[in-house]
Formats: sequence, C-alpha cells, structure tokens
Amino acid sequence: MAKTETAKTDTKEIKTTPQAQKAQEFVYDLRIPKDRVAALIGTKGEVKRQIEQATHTKMDVDSNEGDVRLSGKEPLDLYNAREIVQAIGRGFSPERAMMLLRQENGFDMVNLKDYAKNDDDMMRLRGRVIGEEGKSRRLIEEMTGVYISVYGKTVGIIGEIEGLPIARRAIEALLGGSKHATVYRWLEGQRRKIRMRQLSEGGF
Repeated sequence: MAKTETAKTDTKEIKTTPQAQKAQEFVYDLRIPKDRVAALIGTKGEVKRQIEQATHTKMDVDSNEGDVRLSGKEPLDLYNAREIVQAIGRGFSPERAMMLLRQENGFDMVNLKDYAKNDDDMMRLRGRVIGEEGKSRRLIEEMTGVYISVYGKTVGIIGEIEGLPIARRAIEALLGGSKHATVYRWLEGQRRKIRMRQLSEGGF
C-alpha cells in the first residue's frame, strides 16, 4: 500500500498523496462548527465559489460534520483559503474573512479554554472581552484597526499585521484579570507609538 506523506499544521494536516504528487496538488483538512457551514457555503454556494475563485483552490464541505477539504497546486493559495475558512468558522462574516486575501492582513485567535476554569468562567471571560454594550471590543478594534469576533470558546482577530499582536495582548490582559481602564491606557500608548513611527517613516 502506498505511503501518505504528511506535514503538521495548526488545524489537522497538510496531506500530499501519491496521486496528488503526480498532479502537484496539496490538501488541507480542517473542521468548522456545524452552525457555521451555511455561512461558509453561502446562498446557492456563492461564498464557496468566491473563495475557490479568489484562492484558485477547490473546496469540499461535509455539511453534516463541518469537515472541510481544500485542495490546490499552490501552498500559499491553500494557506489563504484555510485562513478564510477558519475565520468564517470562528464567527466572522465572509466579507470580513475575505480581507485575508490582502497581504497586509492576518488572522489570529485566542482560546478562552486557556483561561476559563469552568463554563461559568467562560461566560464571564467572554463578557470581559465584549464589555458592556460591546464597549471593550469596540475600543480594542478602534485603537488597533482590527476586527474581533467572540464566538464559542475563541476570540478571533482579523486586521493588519502591525495591529494583530497589540490586539491579542490587550485581549489576553483582559482575560488575565487586568482592569479595563489599564488596558485602554496601554492601547492608547501603543497607538501613539504607531502614529509617531508612521510620521517618522513618512519623513515628517
């Protein structure tokens, strides 16, 4: 029986089968929550088609289980497709997820299970990130230029590469128990640093 070569990823695996090697194709397998499958496929398959066309990949979706298989000839295209699928799976709209096609943007995710002691604690932590009437999430988004999705047991982040680590650190600080006011002050300081650096690089 022919062997299958595999390379680990942070989802499941990148698989290169003997048949795929012949055609120089690669495969990503991943799973999204079942209740996000409809958003991934879209009305009459429109979202699925858009992702396939934009990333030059083929997507097979198991609607019952949430399993997704991506295949294509270019690893970078597959990576982009995987990031878009993951983002939709973590609560982002397809429109927001498609921002990941731009080179300057990236996707990051914080797992609430790393901080929560139990289900009640999970709800409390979600509330800390969202804030009263969405204030906390909104301020982090405004100060870092990212978009945040609090979905299930994760906090997803989409935005420019420069803002991602700042937003992640702010979220982790809130999850770790830091006061909201302290985190907001730190974010304001980071925003000033970015502006000063941009002015300096612009020659002003």
